[in-house]
Amino acid sequence: MSLVKLEQTDGGELQPIEAETPPSGRRLRLLSFNAQVGIHSSKPHHYLTHSWKHLLPYGGRMTNLDRVAQFISAFDVVGLQELDAGSLRSNYVDLTAYLSERGGFPHAYTRINRDLGTFAKHAMGLLSRVEPDRVTMHRLPGKIPGRGAIEARFALANGEDLVLYQVHLALGRHARRSQLDYIAERLAYEPHAVVMGDFNCHPESREFKHLVSRTGLQDPTPGAATYPSWDPKLVYDHILLTRDLSVSDMRVYDVRLSDHLPVGIEIELPDRTPFRQIPA
Repeated sequence: MSLVKLEQTDGGELQPIEAETPPSGRRLRLLSFNAQVGIHSSKPHHYLTHSWKHLLPYGGRMTNLDRVAQFISAFDVVGLQELDAGSLRSNYVDLTAYLSERGGFPHAYTRINRDLGTFAKHAMGLLSRVEPDRVTMHRLPGKIPGRGAIEARFALANGEDLVLYQVHLALGRHARRSQLDYIAERLAYEPHAVVMGDFNCHPESREFKHLVSRTGLQDPTPGAATYPSWDPKLVYDHILLTRDLSVSDMRVYDVRLSDHLPVGIEIELPDRTPFRQIPA
């Protein structure tokens, strides 16, 4: 099946802009996207006028998420922040599972970061066309609980692993520092790694620089602003890589389906090594 990249028209529809061949087994298309629970925001005052949509169901949520599913279907591994795992506001639908089905991803993983019962189940999701060898859910440190990470390990044919961390970091600098330290410790002996998500901080921040200095992770596009989607000025969403993973394409997509813009990258696996097939 041919995969396509999409752009958003003035009318809100997504249209194909560039047809691509399927992955060769040595290349991987990654995407990170803060989906804001399916809420479409296009102006600053929407934080006030649309605030009720964070608490209650509304008809446009699933329509917007269908557009999200259409867009993300062009990628191989997708990390999604600000979803809901099935509460009143999402009509008790696990949004990770919903996007997995609509986007055609056979492997989907949900981590509930903050469980408010009936009212909200704040979550993040990881979708993949390649089956991970192992997936681990992490609770990130911080005085206020509710931040997490999803770790996925993909087995390579040479016996090594590609490890991917999907994160959504805290708003406070001290909490972000401890959370990035937590990630750095776990990447200390990982030769092939990706860290992606909503970092809530700029590449020039002290905590971001500290992560890079400890791990050697590279930021291919350090100045690519993603927030707010209607007038991006802040570089909050990142995909960081170890040096061995070469980049063939990376961009921020002008797809305004949330208050963040999605960031995507295509990488080549180390030494052109394909994934190892995992027995069923």
